[in-house]
Parts: sequence; structure tokens; C-alpha cells
Amino acid sequence: MPKIQGVYAREILDSRGLPTIECTLWLDTGGIVLTSVPAGTSVGKHEARELRDGDPNRMMGKGVLKAIENINTIIAPQIIGKDPTQQSEIDQFLIQLDGTSDKSKLGANAILGVSQAVCKAGALTDNVALYYYIFNKYQLTQELFLPTNIFTVVNGGEHGADNLDLQEFQIIPASHISFPDSLSMAVTLFQKLEEVLILKGAIHSVGLVGGFTPNLYSNSDVFEILVETIKSSPYTLAQDLFFGVDAAASEFFEGGKYGLRDRAQPYTSGELIEYYQKLRSLYNVFYLEDPFAENDTGSWQSITASLGETTKIVGDSLLVTSQTKVQEAIDKKYCNTLLVKPNQVGTITETIQVISLARKAGWSIVLSHRSGETNDDFVADFAVGVGAEYTKFGPPNRGERTAKYNRLSQIYQELGLSRQQQS
Repeated sequence: MPKIQGVYAREILDSRGLPTIECTLWLDTGGIVLTSVPAGTSVGKHEARELRDGDPNRMMGKGVLKAIENINTIIAPQIIGKDPTQQSEIDQFLIQLDGTSDKSKLGANAILGVSQAVCKAGALTDNVALYYYIFNKYQLTQELFLPTNIFTVVNGGEHGADNLDLQEFQIIPASHISFPDSLSMAVTLFQKLEEVLILKGAIHSVGLVGGFTPNLYSNSDVFEILVETIKSSPYTLAQDLFFGVDAAASEFFEGGKYGLRDRAQPYTSGELIEYYQKLRSLYNVFYLEDPFAENDTGSWQSITASLGETTKIVGDSLLVTSQTKVQEAIDKKYCNTLLVKPNQVGTITETIQVISLARKAGWSIVLSHRSGETNDDFVADFAVGVGAEYTKFGPPNRGERTAKYNRLSQIYQELGLSRQQQS
């Protein structure tokens, strides 16, 4: 059985131009894998902690040389000789080596870099595609299929340019539409949206993750623009596609109320539920991510009770890919859908455990990118391998986002060829 012969990390830049970690792992057979770690901009309070250098004279204090040193001098020597297919044992060793509840000693970014590299090395050892390795190893789904893609097309909030309050406005192809057709839809509508914005004299530059950041009067105006865009296309709203929103509501929550530019006075929690209900009925918004601040749990219960039968109520900052948080949300019915970001928890094993917990509760699973992305397409294979119903990788725009879609396209072809050979 191949063994880990070495691990080496270095500092690279993510899609925001900020430092992150690239990790190389090689086996005694000569096999080599490479992986890199994404980072978030809108970060939940209870996420596992990245380790940043804090040196104001270098990289704006955002350097990751300490985390890299932890990989190269502390972690690497202690996992040499280990079997890369023993993911859970290695991950547990990393957790114990760190010894903190939030991975702040070695850094969640350092630990995840090694954990992802081990996962890739396990697939290489078994000589199978990464998605198949994850599928076969963890058996979280009975068959391999392509998730439905959630395409962000407009950005506001922390991802925008002080233009809108809600962080993401999304188009979601109907589940019966094939991956190639859904990608064609996303590309078509993204390009037509730019045409509509230009025609209206609106700003059509793009934000942090590649979505447009138009200067509109209200958040609701975005949906009117999107409806107009769809009417100029071959597609039909509520038949071929639906809308989604990542509110990231903690960002506009202050003094117990929610400030949206849709009206002069801030919204109470009850009024914000009514606002979301209006979006659901008027614009077929069936996906609501982080609709309330993470500590406003009573409102989470209320919106899930009122809209949960027809709408995906999605926990991101509320849940931060944490078993404890997810179990509480299941017990108290805060939401019905889990957004998964491996760097929120720090190891592949813990991520798998959280997905398994949510799946047993009957929840939907969404595998997500981060705002600070790299060209690594690990998350695409991971989404397919665990049987995620949805992925959220951003717009069909910018290399670090399209890398994931291009990988899904490749997997789609591989699965099709495999089924042809079996029939």
C-alpha cells in the first residue's frame, strides 16, 4: 500500500489577491497531488479559525506563512509513512495535534490543506476519480449524479459595491434540466443580463465573486431586471428556472432590526418574513440563504414554519458546517437545508459527518465555494461524491468559478460514458 512520503506547503494568492495555502503531497510510489484552500469574506462567528500572520508590513497582515510553517515543520514530519486512504485517522490526528476547539493553534487553513491533500492522495492510491473515491468510501448517496447548480448573477452586500443589501441574487435551473443545458442557460442569461443593464444605463461591472453590481434603487428592482432578462431569452420563469437569494442578513442587522434600502424604516423580524413571503409569491424565490442574523433564531423558526414546505431555508453562517449547530437546528427546526463549506470546519472527515447528520434529517445539501477562491476544483468532485442536491460556485464568470463548472462538465461526460458501457 502506498505511503505518504512528503508534504510541502507554500503561499499563493486567492481570487481576491489575498494569500492562501497551496499544499503538495507525494507518495512513495512517485504519485503527487496538489490542492489549495479557499477563504471567506463574510465569515460566521463560529467558523474554524484561519491562521493569518498579522504582520502589517506584509500582505496587509493577511499572510499565511505561520500556517505554512505549521504544515512544513509540525504536521508533515508526523504524517510521513501514513496510509493516505485512512482519512479519518489522519484527520483525527490533525485535530488532536492542534488541540483547540476552533483549530486556531495550527490554523484551520493549514489543517484543511493537509486534509484535502490526503483525500486526493487516497483517490490516487485507489486509482479512481476523486468523486468516485468519495462516493465509494463514504456511501452518502446510492448513485452518482450531477447536482443542480445555483448560479449567482448579481452581487450586493459584502460582495458588492455598496449597491444592494442582499449579498447574492441567484438563478436556479429546474431540477429536470440536464447539466449541459443548465450551463447553457446560465451563460445565456448572464450575457443577456449585461445587455439589459447596459440598455438601462446601469452599472454593469462585477463584484467580488464575479456577479454584476448594478446601481439600483432597491433589492426588489433586481428581480424586475432579471424577469426582463428572462423574457428576452428562450426560457420561462417558474418552468425552466427559479430565483434564489443569499441575504447574509447578519450584515444588515443592527439594533434588533434589519435595514434594507427598499424602505426608509428598518424591518422588524416579522416584517422581514413578510418581505421574503412577497419575494416568494411575486418572483418564485424558492431558495433563501441566511435570511436572518445567526443569533435571531426565533425568526429562523418562524420562516421555516411559514415557508419551509415550499422553500429551501438554508443555513450558512447559522450552521458553519458544525455538527453541534446542525443538530440544534434539526431539533429546533431552524431551517431545512445545509450549506457546506469544508473550510468552516477544517477537515474532510468532519465535513462528511455534518453532511451525514443533515442527510439523515431529510435536509437538502448545498456544496459551496468561498469568496476567496482558487482554481482547485476539489469541491466539484466532493459535491458529486457526497450526492449533494445543489452546488453554489458563483456565476459562469472568472477562472476560479468556471474551473468548478468545467470539472462538473468533465464528470458529466465520464458518468455518461460509464452508463453507456454498463448498458
